[in-house]
Amino acid sequence: MGPVRRSSAITHTPVWLHRGDITAFAADVIVNAANSSLLGGGGVDGAIHRVGGPQILRETRRLRSASLRDGLPAGQATATNAGDLPARWVVHTVGPVYSTDDDRSEVLRSCHRESVALAEKLGARTIAFPAVSTGAYGWPVEDAAGIAVAAVREAIRGTHIERVTFVLQGDEAFEAFTAALAR
Repeated sequence: MGPVRRSSAITHTPVWLHRGDITAFAADVIVNAANSSLLGGGGVDGAIHRVGGPQILRETRRLRSASLRDGLPAGQATATNAGDLPARWVVHTVGPVYSTDDDRSEVLRSCHRESVALAEKLGARTIAFPAVSTGAYGWPVEDAAGIAVAAVREAIRGTHIERVTFVLQGDEAFEAFTAALAR
């Protein structure tokens, strides 16, 4: 018997999982796991700024000079154009840094709810999410997956959103989101 092949996409319509690079994924909205400065950084944030090009940075600087002078607070969302990404908009959200002393689960839920609400307001039908807060912010991926999937399922009820895809890199994230989607 040959090796077991793993699917690169799993669905529980309208919530899907896809293994790959979010900057190459076509959707109306790509969600950016941003830092509060909105000016780029590492991980998903840096990749979105690099691939999206200078148009995204111009818009985030405009936001910082106007309505978001102090940056974007954790749990909230704002939007810019998508520049060179295969999307119409980037919705930037700032996830919480994981803490064993302080339960910040509601802030992580808010990232997903606010991103869906903003995508709906923009007229989006499809959204691509990364695994918010699981990189440099240290949130355990199994816990973050459960929070993210439940929050998105709740947030899309009654909207015009047709599909939300969690675009994940690596086996650990894909398996954690697969388990969360099965619940």
